[in-house]
Amino acid sequence: MKIRNKILLFFSTTVIGLTIISSVIIYLLFSEYREEEFHQRQKEKIKYTIGLIAEYKELSENLSSIMDKHTIHDFYDEKMLIYDKHKNLIYKSIDDLPINNADNLLNGLSPAKQWIETKEDKYDIIAVYIQNDANHFYAISKAYDAFGYTKLTFLRNVLIGITAIISTIVLLVTVFLSKRIAKPITEIAEQLGKLDIESENILALQSDANSYELKYLTVKFNQLIQRTNEAFAFQKHTIHHISHQLKTPIAILVSELEKIERNAKSQALKADIQSQIVKTKSLGNIISILLDISKIESGNKIKKQLLRIDELIFDTIAELNIISPDFHFEVNYTPKQFSESILEIKANQSLIKQAFLNILSNCLTYSDNAKAIILFDCTKSDKLKIVVSNSGVPITSDEEKFLFNHFFRGHNSQDKTGFGLGLVLSKRIFEMHSATIHYSSPSPNQNVFEITFPLS
Repeated sequence: MKIRNKILLFFSTTVIGLTIISSVIIYLLFSEYREEEFHQRQKEKIKYTIGLIAEYKELSENLSSIMDKHTIHDFYDEKMLIYDKHKNLIYKSIDDLPINNADNLLNGLSPAKQWIETKEDKYDIIAVYIQNDANHFYAISKAYDAFGYTKLTFLRNVLIGITAIISTIVLLVTVFLSKRIAKPITEIAEQLGKLDIESENILALQSDANSYELKYLTVKFNQLIQRTNEAFAFQKHTIHHISHQLKTPIAILVSELEKIERNAKSQALKADIQSQIVKTKSLGNIISILLDISKIESGNKIKKQLLRIDELIFDTIAELNIISPDFHFEVNYTPKQFSESILEIKANQSLIKQAFLNILSNCLTYSDNAKAIILFDCTKSDKLKIVVSNSGVPITSDEEKFLFNHFFRGHNSQDKTGFGLGLVLSKRIFEMHSATIHYSSPSPNQNVFEITFPLS
């Protein structure tokens, strides 16, 4: 997730969430306050009614009825019952509103328990024990707080509106701030995307950010770029120096061997010297390839040209047959009819040749019948597959995952010479050409290398 989206998500959800929680708390507190305030009003109404009853108890029932008409309309939809100390009903309001659990509430009241409150739908019910001078009374009041619920509804609508307005403002402000905060980071990321890591001199980052963190990040990254440029420069000069130190003695050695070959009288001696010349030149080629790879990894671009991969492999086979004339390479093509342009790839000739030289040399070393099969699979128009197989002891399935590691040698190479670098070098060369190499052993005593070149 982008930083801008994270800022938008976390900040907006936090503020909007807190606003909603605050609104809910305000609503619940006001609802609780409304209920408590209405209960107190009910209690005051009961006390007032009991006071009138006690004061005019000697008057007729008609006067009590008149008093009831003047006081009952204080609450909307109310029912009041008042009992004497023996819990006998002495007053009942004229409203027809029923109190279903009046007997249970009355039985629950006592001098020890002087207050009971409950609800019935939206009606508030209270039962109280009240002492008025020397008299004791029990009273039950059931009423609907129309005014309180109206205010509560109004408050709910106001809170919903305020929450919606705040949420909209927060989202707009968050979008604006997130873009502003993420802009310098995006600019740095775009500059990083444009960096040419293959360049000999990587340019430093430029940032107009005002924040300390981004300035610090830019400074540290530019310091890293500077050290990288210095390392590339050192590596380039070192490779150039080593190239002369290694290649010159090998060239002299090849020249001396060629002189000895010309002066040799024995054909057997000439053949041995010719074999040594080929091996020495191969050593020189390996050194050149390693130096070329080092140059590429130090920032130099690889030089590619269009070439026929099968012709290159035939040249490699010819060189190997000088060393091992009895070894046979069988070359096949599939399908029988195909466009020869599929065999043309854009590659660095010396690098690719060295990669296949390593693969085919493995066939010489590990084959048990002096034979290897090379198949050019031209079935697909978007890729060229080259399969190299030979009969011989394969590596174990546990060893396969280490096959392309530096200096790895399987159990089947215990009596073979080598350093475990050939396949590592080949894999690196193929990767430079966007190609892949895969090893498998589909049947006992069979080794198969599958190299795939993309043609698009």
